[in-house]
Amino acid sequence: MPADQAQAAPTAETVAAFAPGEPLVLEDMDWEALALTAAACQACGLCAGRKHATLCAPDTAVQSDWLVVGDPPDEDEDRLAQPFAEQAGVLLDAMLKAVGASRTGTGRQGAHVSNVVKCRPPPGRLPQPAELAQCAPYLQREVALVQPRVILAMGRFAAQLLLQEHPQEAALPLGKQRGAVYRYRGIPVVVTYHPKVLLRASADKAKAWADLCLAMDVLDAGDS
Repeated sequence: MPADQAQAAPTAETVAAFAPGEPLVLEDMDWEALALTAAACQACGLCAGRKHATLCAPDTAVQSDWLVVGDPPDEDEDRLAQPFAEQAGVLLDAMLKAVGASRTGTGRQGAHVSNVVKCRPPPGRLPQPAELAQCAPYLQREVALVQPRVILAMGRFAAQLLLQEHPQEAALPLGKQRGAVYRYRGIPVVVTYHPKVLLRASADKAKAWADLCLAMDVLDAGDS
């Protein structure tokens, strides 16, 4: 195709809100366009409960070995427009530091954080499977932009989506999903507890550390 006929990548000036039920076409979007599209998205009913979408564009387009995916946004995440906020975020950052990574790092030292869906569900209800599926293209585009080498699925809804290629395991309780390496679109996935759970049940922190060690083993195996 001639250069003057090539389709330009969406920009901040060209993004538009997706209507209810409309398929999400995000494959050519850069970080800025993706974040703006998520902020305006009305493709599923979760938008009715949000103040802010939680898809955060990094300051620069960099590759990160770690992708951390959490459950749907809570009140703090919705208010601050970022995944893993307040005390849950402090704990996550400490966990990442223990494996030599951070939200601001790159490569092996980099961790991009995200939510399995980008909008806080309306009070009193959980996201439905159709809503998880409808929002999944945002995460798929994040994967394409981040190019992670391992995905940490934190929480049962994150695991539900990221283990969709493993339906039998996806139906298990999170405690029985741990300790194995799965695949999401070809990328290794390790399941662990969400930091909010660890704040309430400190006895599970040792299990979460074992999960982080498993994820580090995945990265080390890829380096060898």
